[in-house]
Amino acid sequence: MRENSKITSGIYLVLDPSINQVVLLQKVQEALEGGVSALQIWNNWPADYSAADKKALIKDLVDLAGAYQVPLLINEEWELLKDTELSGVHFDDIPENLEGMKAAVGRDFITGITCSNNLDVIRWATENQLDYVSFCAVFPSSSAGSCELVRPETIREAREMTQMPLFLSGGITTENMLALKELDFDGVAVISGILNAASARESAAAYHHALNKYKT
Repeated sequence: MRENSKITSGIYLVLDPSINQVVLLQKVQEALEGGVSALQIWNNWPADYSAADKKALIKDLVDLAGAYQVPLLINEEWELLKDTELSGVHFDDIPENLEGMKAAVGRDFITGITCSNNLDVIRWATENQLDYVSFCAVFPSSSAGSCELVRPETIREAREMTQMPLFLSGGITTENMLALKELDFDGVAVISGILNAASARESAAAYHHALNKYKT
Protein backbone atom coordinates (compact mmCIF):
# COMPACT_ATOMS: atom_id res chain seq x y z
CA MET A 1 0.00 0.00 0.00
CA ARG A 2 1.36 3.40 -0.94
CA GLU A 3 2.06 5.94 1.77
CA ASN A 4 0.37 9.28 1.06
CA SER A 5 0.53 12.48 3.05
CA LYS A 6 -2.47 13.67 5.03
CA ILE A 7 -4.56 16.54 3.71
CA THR A 8 -3.53 19.62 5.66
CA SER A 9 -3.50 22.62 3.31
CA GLY A 10 -3.08 23.78 -0.28
CA ILE A 11 -5.01 23.26 -3.50
CA TYR A 12 -7.49 20.39 -3.47
CA LEU A 13 -8.48 19.42 -7.01
CA VAL A 14 -11.82 17.70 -7.58
CA LEU A 15 -11.79 15.56 -10.72
CA ASP A 16 -14.75 15.08 -13.03
CA PRO A 17 -14.52 11.49 -14.37
CA SER A 18 -17.04 12.28 -17.13
CA ILE A 19 -14.23 14.13 -18.95
CA ASN A 20 -12.50 12.16 -21.71
CA GLN A 21 -10.07 9.88 -19.87
CA VAL A 22 -7.00 10.79 -21.94
CA VAL A 23 -7.71 14.49 -21.46
CA LEU A 24 -8.39 14.02 -17.74
CA LEU A 25 -5.15 12.17 -17.10
CA GLN A 26 -3.18 14.83 -18.97
CA LYS A 27 -4.90 17.58 -16.96
CA VAL A 28 -4.13 15.77 -13.70
CA GLN A 29 -0.48 15.35 -14.66
CA GLU A 30 -0.23 19.07 -15.37
CA ALA A 31 -2.06 20.01 -12.17
CA LEU A 32 0.29 17.86 -10.11
CA GLU A 33 3.23 19.59 -11.75
CA GLY A 34 1.56 22.90 -10.83
CA GLY A 35 1.47 21.99 -7.16
CA VAL A 36 -1.95 20.62 -6.17
CA SER A 37 -1.80 18.88 -2.81
CA ALA A 38 -4.84 16.56 -2.95
CA LEU A 39 -7.14 14.94 -5.51
CA GLN A 40 -10.72 13.73 -5.23
CA ILE A 41 -12.73 11.82 -7.82
CA TRP A 42 -16.24 13.31 -7.94
CA ASN A 43 -18.91 10.62 -8.33
CA ASN A 44 -20.02 11.94 -11.71
CA TRP A 45 -19.14 8.82 -13.66
CA PRO A 46 -20.18 8.23 -17.29
CA ALA A 47 -23.40 6.21 -17.40
CA ASP A 48 -21.72 3.28 -19.14
CA TYR A 49 -18.84 2.92 -16.64
CA SER A 50 -18.64 -0.50 -14.98
CA ALA A 51 -16.95 -1.22 -11.66
CA ALA A 52 -13.94 -2.45 -13.63
CA ASP A 53 -13.81 0.83 -15.59
CA LYS A 54 -13.84 2.80 -12.34
CA LYS A 55 -11.04 0.70 -10.86
CA ALA A 56 -8.95 1.05 -14.01
CA LEU A 57 -9.20 4.85 -13.90
CA ILE A 58 -8.49 4.84 -10.17
CA LYS A 59 -5.31 2.82 -10.77
CA ASP A 60 -4.10 5.28 -13.40
CA LEU A 61 -4.81 8.22 -11.09
CA VAL A 62 -3.18 6.51 -8.10
CA ASP A 63 -0.05 5.99 -10.18
CA LEU A 64 0.02 9.66 -11.19
CA ALA A 65 -0.69 10.98 -7.71
CA GLY A 66 1.69 8.56 -6.03
CA ALA A 67 4.65 9.96 -7.94
CA TYR A 68 4.01 13.27 -6.16
CA GLN A 69 3.01 11.76 -2.77
CA VAL A 70 -0.42 13.33 -3.26
CA PRO A 71 -3.47 11.56 -1.77
CA LEU A 72 -6.35 10.47 -4.02
CA LEU A 73 -9.83 10.29 -2.50
CA ILE A 74 -13.16 9.06 -3.78
CA ASN A 75 -16.44 10.95 -3.37
CA GLU A 76 -18.96 8.88 -1.35
CA GLU A 77 -18.16 5.44 -2.84
CA TRP A 78 -16.13 4.21 0.11
CA GLU A 79 -16.50 0.56 -0.94
CA LEU A 80 -13.92 1.22 -3.66
CA LEU A 81 -11.28 1.59 -0.93
CA LYS A 82 -11.47 -2.14 -0.24
CA ASP A 83 -9.69 -3.31 -3.40
CA THR A 84 -7.92 -0.20 -4.73
CA GLU A 85 -5.11 1.99 -3.46
CA LEU A 86 -7.33 5.02 -2.92
CA SER A 87 -6.15 7.15 0.00
CA GLY A 88 -9.56 7.99 1.42
CA VAL A 89 -13.16 9.06 1.02
CA HIS A 90 -14.97 12.39 0.99
CA PHE A 91 -18.53 12.41 2.30
CA ASP A 92 -21.22 14.81 1.11
CA ASP A 93 -23.22 14.20 4.30
CA ILE A 94 -22.69 12.57 7.68
CA PRO A 95 -22.50 8.81 7.01
CA GLU A 96 -24.63 6.41 9.03
CA ASN A 97 -21.94 3.94 10.08
CA LEU A 98 -18.39 5.27 9.86
CA GLU A 99 -17.01 2.63 12.22
CA GLY A 100 -18.55 -0.12 10.11
CA MET A 101 -16.93 1.35 7.01
CA LYS A 102 -13.54 1.39 8.71
CA ALA A 103 -13.94 -2.23 9.73
CA ALA A 104 -14.96 -3.25 6.21
CA VAL A 105 -12.01 -1.46 4.58
CA GLY A 106 -9.55 -2.89 7.07
CA ARG A 107 -6.87 -0.20 6.80
CA ASP A 108 -6.36 3.42 7.69
CA PHE A 109 -7.73 5.97 5.23
CA ILE A 110 -8.30 9.71 5.02
CA THR A 111 -11.79 11.04 5.73
CA GLY A 112 -13.29 14.43 4.91
CA ILE A 113 -16.76 15.91 4.70
CA THR A 114 -18.64 18.80 3.10
CA CYS A 115 -20.15 21.40 5.40
CA SER A 116 -22.54 24.25 4.62
CA ASN A 117 -23.90 26.44 7.41
CA ASN A 118 -24.74 23.53 9.72
CA LEU A 119 -22.12 23.53 12.45
CA ASP A 120 -23.38 20.16 13.69
CA VAL A 121 -21.27 18.74 10.86
CA ILE A 122 -18.18 20.37 12.38
CA ARG A 123 -19.03 18.90 15.77
CA TRP A 124 -19.52 15.44 14.29
CA ALA A 125 -16.31 15.66 12.24
CA THR A 126 -14.35 16.72 15.31
CA GLU A 127 -15.82 14.01 17.54
CA ASN A 128 -15.11 11.36 14.90
CA GLN A 129 -11.59 12.61 14.18
CA LEU A 130 -12.02 13.30 10.49
CA ASP A 131 -9.02 14.71 8.66
CA TYR A 132 -10.55 17.84 7.15
CA VAL A 133 -13.76 19.72 6.33
CA SER A 134 -14.62 21.47 3.04
CA PHE A 135 -17.14 24.33 3.04
CA CYS A 136 -19.46 24.55 0.04
CA ALA A 137 -20.12 27.00 -1.45
CA VAL A 138 -18.44 30.28 -0.64
CA PHE A 139 -19.33 31.79 -4.04
CA PRO A 140 -22.05 30.88 -6.57
CA SER A 141 -20.90 28.00 -8.77
CA SER A 142 -22.52 25.68 -11.30
CA SER A 143 -20.29 22.77 -10.28
CA ALA A 144 -21.20 23.22 -6.60
CA GLY A 145 -24.68 21.97 -7.43
CA SER A 146 -27.19 22.43 -4.63
CA CYS A 147 -24.72 23.77 -2.07
CA GLU A 148 -26.06 26.78 -0.19
CA LEU A 149 -23.84 29.84 0.14
CA VAL A 150 -21.76 29.62 3.29
CA ARG A 151 -21.80 32.65 5.56
CA PRO A 152 -18.37 34.02 6.59
CA GLU A 153 -19.42 33.88 10.23
CA THR A 154 -19.99 30.12 9.86
CA ILE A 155 -16.37 29.65 8.86
CA ARG A 156 -15.20 31.87 11.73
CA GLU A 157 -17.28 29.89 14.24
CA ALA A 158 -15.99 26.61 12.80
CA ARG A 159 -12.41 27.73 13.35
CA GLU A 160 -13.20 28.47 16.99
CA MET A 161 -14.60 24.96 17.34
CA THR A 162 -11.80 22.95 15.70
CA GLN A 163 -8.22 23.04 14.54
CA MET A 164 -8.74 20.45 11.80
CA PRO A 165 -7.89 21.71 8.28
CA LEU A 166 -10.67 23.80 6.74
CA PHE A 167 -11.01 24.05 2.97
CA LEU A 168 -13.25 26.46 1.07
CA SER A 169 -14.91 25.55 -2.22
CA GLY A 170 -17.43 26.81 -4.74
CA GLY A 171 -16.71 29.41 -7.40
CA ILE A 172 -13.26 30.29 -6.07
CA THR A 173 -10.92 32.04 -8.51
CA THR A 174 -7.47 33.50 -8.06
CA GLU A 175 -9.08 36.94 -8.20
CA ASN A 176 -11.94 36.54 -5.71
CA MET A 177 -9.71 34.74 -3.21
CA LEU A 178 -8.76 38.23 -2.03
CA ALA A 179 -12.24 38.53 -0.52
CA LEU A 180 -11.47 35.53 1.71
CA LYS A 181 -8.25 36.82 3.23
CA GLU A 182 -9.88 37.78 6.56
CA LEU A 183 -10.97 34.15 7.11
CA ASP A 184 -8.81 31.52 8.81
CA PHE A 185 -8.70 28.56 6.42
CA ASP A 186 -6.10 26.14 5.14
CA GLY A 187 -6.85 25.54 1.48
CA VAL A 188 -9.27 25.77 -1.41
CA ALA A 189 -11.04 23.10 -3.46
CA VAL A 190 -11.31 23.68 -7.21
CA ILE A 191 -12.84 21.90 -10.22
CA SER A 192 -13.36 23.96 -13.37
CA GLY A 193 -10.87 26.67 -12.42
CA ILE A 194 -8.10 24.16 -13.14
CA LEU A 195 -9.68 21.44 -15.30
CA ASN A 196 -11.14 23.94 -17.80
CA ALA A 197 -8.05 26.13 -17.97
CA ALA A 198 -5.91 26.23 -21.10
CA SER A 199 -3.01 25.04 -18.92
CA ALA A 200 -3.87 23.10 -15.79
CA ARG A 201 -0.23 23.45 -14.72
CA GLU A 202 -0.25 27.24 -14.90
CA SER A 203 -3.69 27.49 -13.31
CA ALA A 204 -2.76 25.23 -10.38
CA ALA A 205 0.40 27.24 -9.83
CA ALA A 206 -1.60 30.49 -9.91
CA TYR A 207 -4.05 29.16 -7.31
CA HIS A 208 -1.13 28.04 -5.16
CA HIS A 209 0.45 31.50 -5.39
CA ALA A 210 -2.84 33.26 -4.61
CA LEU A 211 -3.51 31.01 -1.62
CA ASN A 212 -0.09 31.69 -0.14
CA LYS A 213 -0.57 35.41 -0.72
CA TYR A 214 -4.07 35.87 0.67
CA LYS A 215 -4.84 33.28 3.31
CA THR A 216 -4.25 34.09 6.94
